Amino acid sequence: MGQQAPIQFDRASGALEGANLWERTAALALVTGSKISSHFSHMGYIACANLLRKTLPERNIAIRLNPDAVFEFPYGDGYWSKLLNRSYNYEDELEVLFADSVDVDYTLLDCGANYGYWSVLVSSKPFGSHKSIAIEPSGQNYPKLANNARVNGNRFETMKCAIGASRGTARLSGTKHEAFSIAGAPSAGGEEVPVIALDNLIEDGKIASAGKYLIKLDVEGVEIEAIKGGARLLQADSVIMCEEHGSDRSHAVSRFILEQTPLKLIVFDPRSNRMETVTELSILDRIKVSTHVGYNVFGTASAFWQDRIEALNAKTARRMQ
Repeated sequence: MGQQAPIQFDRASGALEGANLWERTAALALVTGSKISSHFSHMGYIACANLLRKTLPERNIAIRLNPDAVFEFPYGDGYWSKLLNRSYNYEDELEVLFADSVDVDYTLLDCGANYGYWSVLVSSKPFGSHKSIAIEPSGQNYPKLANNARVNGNRFETMKCAIGASRGTARLSGTKHEAFSIAGAPSAGGEEVPVIALDNLIEDGKIASAGKYLIKLDVEGVEIEAIKGGARLLQADSVIMCEEHGSDRSHAVSRFILEQTPLKLIVFDPRSNRMETVTELSILDRIKVSTHVGYNVFGTASAFWQDRIEALNAKTARRMQ
């Protein structure tokens, strides 16, 4: 017997359809839990949601992110169920840049795409119907990514591989779908996955070296290797968006960008509500207030993207006046 049709949830209206009474009750618990835990960076939310999920039948929920974007995942999933809370914004500093770049002819390279949230969103009409290549190595995650490509009309490309410094293979391990990594020791077990470098996408004819790119690097511990493998691409009109873990007080990824690459390091500063160019890493001591979440940092050598970010700051300042 096949899995039931997905529950439907519309983030704009809050309408929940196709759910039974227990599934509706669970939705209320998931939303309430997100609202309460949002006051302390959602600490404990994933564990509680995953416990609740064990009591639910196995089926998907399809969340309508906007009129042209549907994102499916297993109902009760601890990481993604926060989307049921309509006041929750996922990585809003990225969404601000994507929303501001609707008119730019760029391609999203969604590395460590998980189930494809950003590819679904960026390829939708309200975000400019951009081309996206969603890259995900996990045998567990990839079918869910491919399903999200399918339910959105196969409008973005998917690739099953990891991103690293050079072509090869690696072992992918971990216990949480949002935190699988090739950074662990070979003894960690897991699955063997192919690895490519960002610059291989140019060599393999997947992308042109002269294009404009926004590159989301959510690669769990191999960000520095991924940056090393994209030296050619990063000379183009591109921006890398990497996660700095709150628990890393050495700010290793930002330090590498700042000290070992020609890229300008940019970070969203909630105090000024601006994307600030960073020359001194101590700013991150203040911004990274929670040790169990990730903070996005941006790196670019492109005058085009630097001008866009400055213009975005100016727009934000006008809105706040």
